[in-house]
Amino acid sequence: MPGVTKEQIKQAKEVDLLTYLQTNEPHEIVKSKYGSNEYRTVTYSGLVISNGLWFWNKGQIGGKSAIDYLMKIRGMGFVDAVRAVVGDSDVAFGARASSAFSVLPVEKAKPSLSKPKFKLPETAQFPSNAIAYLQKRGISPDVIGRCLELGIIAETKKYQNVMFIDRDENNVARFACVRGTKSDFKSDVLGSSKMYSFTIPAINPGSRHLFCFESPIDALSHVTLQQRNGWNFDSHRLALGGTSDVALISFLERHPQITRITLHLDNDAAGLFSARKIEAQLGTNHRFKHIHVSVNPPRGAKDYNELLCKTIALEREQKQQNKQNNRNQR
Repeated sequence: MPGVTKEQIKQAKEVDLLTYLQTNEPHEIVKSKYGSNEYRTVTYSGLVISNGLWFWNKGQIGGKSAIDYLMKIRGMGFVDAVRAVVGDSDVAFGARASSAFSVLPVEKAKPSLSKPKFKLPETAQFPSNAIAYLQKRGISPDVIGRCLELGIIAETKKYQNVMFIDRDENNVARFACVRGTKSDFKSDVLGSSKMYSFTIPAINPGSRHLFCFESPIDALSHVTLQQRNGWNFDSHRLALGGTSDVALISFLERHPQITRITLHLDNDAAGLFSARKIEAQLGTNHRFKHIHVSVNPPRGAKDYNELLCKTIALEREQKQQNKQNNRNQR
C-alpha cells in the first residue's frame, strides 16, 4: 500500500489502544474507578478501555487496535493511522522522528513517564490551502484574515493542513489542532494543553459574553453569520474541542469578567445533552453562579457550519431566482 509497508501494517495492527496511549499520549489516560483493568481518556469522555478492547458510548462505536481508534474516533485515513502508530506522523501527534513501536517490539514498548513537550509544527509561509479550505466551508475572508493576523490560524508546511491555535495571555501557543484540507483527517498536536482550546477573542478584551461551540469551524461560522446578518455584538468565542468542559472552566478562571455564556453546541442528542449538563454544572459551582448560561443550538441544522452553508446556498438560489424573474419581465 502506498505510504506504508506490509510489515508496518502488520506491526501497527498488533498495537492495542492502551499500549499506544501509554507510549505516545500517557497524559490522555485516566484510571477508571469501576475496575482495575478499566481506563478512560481525557479528551473523549465516555470512551472506555478494558481488557484489550475499547468502546465509546457517545458514538456507540468500538474496536480493539489503536488503528481502529485513530480512524473511527480521530478521523484519520488508514495510511495516516498506521504511520501514527509505527512512526512518521509529525503533524498528527507532534514532530518526532520515530515512535517506540518502530524501534521496539510491541511487547517491549515502555510508556513515557512525562507529558510530551508541546511544539507547533512548522507552518507554511503562504497558507493558500488553509484559506481555500476555510472559504470552501463558507468562512468569510474578513474572518479568516483577522484570525491569520492574530496567529490563531495557520497552515502546516509538511501536510498543508489547516491548524487552529490557542495562545495564553503572553501570546505563547499552548494548544493546536489540525484538520485536513484534502481529507477528513483531524487531531490535536502532541503536548497540547487541554486547559486551552481554539479561541476567537472579542475585539474588546473586557467583553463579558462568551459563545461556546464544539469545533473551531463552528466558531468561525458563527462569526461569519453575524457579519452576513449585520449583527454587531462583540464577544469571545471558544471551541471546546468536543463536549468536555475542561477548556471552558479554564477560560472562565482566566477571564473572571464573564457574566454570560451561550452554549451553541451541536443540534443533536449528544450536543443537547452535553449543553444541559454543562449548564447544570456551572449553576451548582459557587465560583460561576453569577454567570447566566443559556443553551442555543443552531435551528434547522446540525451545527453552525451547516447552518452557514445552508444560508449561503439559500441566498444563491434567491439571487438566481431574482435574475430569472428580471429576464421574464423584460
